Amino acid sequence: MNLAGSFCQLSSKRVLVVGDYMLDTYTIGKVRRISPEAPVSVLQVEKEENRPGGSGNVILNLISMGAEVKALGRIGNDKAGSILKETFAQEGVNISSLFVDNDFQTPLKNRIIAENQQIVRVDFEKIEPLSEVLEQQIIESLSSILEDIDIVAISDYAKGFCSRTLLEAIITNCIKRNIPVIVDPKGNDFSKYEGATIIKPNYSEAVIASGLDANASIDKVAQQLIKITKSALFITRSEKGITIFNQNGQSENYPVHVKEVRDVVGAGDTVLATLTCAIASGLTLTESAKLANVAAGIAIEHLGCARVSLSDMARRLLETDSVYKVFDEEHIFALQAALKNRRVVILGVSQKGGSLTPTLFKALRKLSSNSETDLIIYMKDSTDVEFVSLLASLHEVDFIVLKSQSLQSLCEQIHPNEVYIFDEDQLCSLEHTEALLLT
Repeated sequence: MNLAGSFCQLSSKRVLVVGDYMLDTYTIGKVRRISPEAPVSVLQVEKEENRPGGSGNVILNLISMGAEVKALGRIGNDKAGSILKETFAQEGVNISSLFVDNDFQTPLKNRIIAENQQIVRVDFEKIEPLSEVLEQQIIESLSSILEDIDIVAISDYAKGFCSRTLLEAIITNCIKRNIPVIVDPKGNDFSKYEGATIIKPNYSEAVIASGLDANASIDKVAQQLIKITKSALFITRSEKGITIFNQNGQSENYPVHVKEVRDVVGAGDTVLATLTCAIASGLTLTESAKLANVAAGIAIEHLGCARVSLSDMARRLLETDSVYKVFDEEHIFALQAALKNRRVVILGVSQKGGSLTPTLFKALRKLSSNSETDLIIYMKDSTDVEFVSLLASLHEVDFIVLKSQSLQSLCEQIHPNEVYIFDEDQLCSLEHTEALLLT
């Protein structure tokens, strides 16, 4: 049984997100009349929402994927900055390196929405370069900021924080510490990202930064960028998918699989978060691209910035390959994350019977009848590959856990709603998971 599916290898890592933080606000309501003052619609506001934007959206996706996150950036001494700090703190983000700059205005983008349609966006921002004083303060603090960090994600929104001097210092320090650096770039000069492990532009950004004609092939564009950056490339192409280039210029294409393209806004942030988690977990660029493509496919099926979780990814992967159902001790973290906020039923099964009996199949159907419930099969004794494969192929079975230690580790993080054992061709209810482990 192949237990090394790339998703199963994801683990919780400590990520430093460097970039431009802003606040996204949504003013939502209904239009019922035209203003008597001017030929414009009058929005009757029903609610307002605040969400971290820019690099903050990368953080939200990373948290949903189980990462521990530290934010490095600047905010203003204003209401928008305060809301960002409060929101990050509630999400468990380390904000000790989120600097308050009294001379800086926290960028705010207010989207006016009526009947699920964005009418207009009002931006409050002034692009300010990073002051030399704050820049030097951050550089002098890099040793402590990078302490215990597994990977760095740079999310450059071209609002002034990601200066050439600061990026050079961060990348140089990361190279010394063998910390991978993943960059989501902006602008037409990628030389400031030189030395990063991977640079992730979208296709139009890549063409502009290469300095080539708009009709140049993607291979020529990539070759030019690799000369400039000495980095691997991960070029996103919206609904067309992803093309990756290693540092030798060899490429692979991954067409995205989506049910319906609704909105590509924020998909780049989701891809950066997924790529960061995957590389930090030791996956290859190819394996990381496959997972990032899955996450991107989910993101662009939603309106606005989507927050894609491991649970979302697990369910999408299960639609294509049952191997992602099977977990052992080494990969139990991914299952814990996939089951977050889900109703869980555990069924202990022995393979002593040697086959999938009609009674067992009826029990599986009964326990999986609720669409809001995940059914986990715990294999109580030595596992036969064919029997596990058969159970994994069933629509009724969501996940399979192979070892008692794996089940114990899982239940330390989740609390099953119901526990059963299938013994001597009978379905029996148990009071708690420990009883299942002792039987």
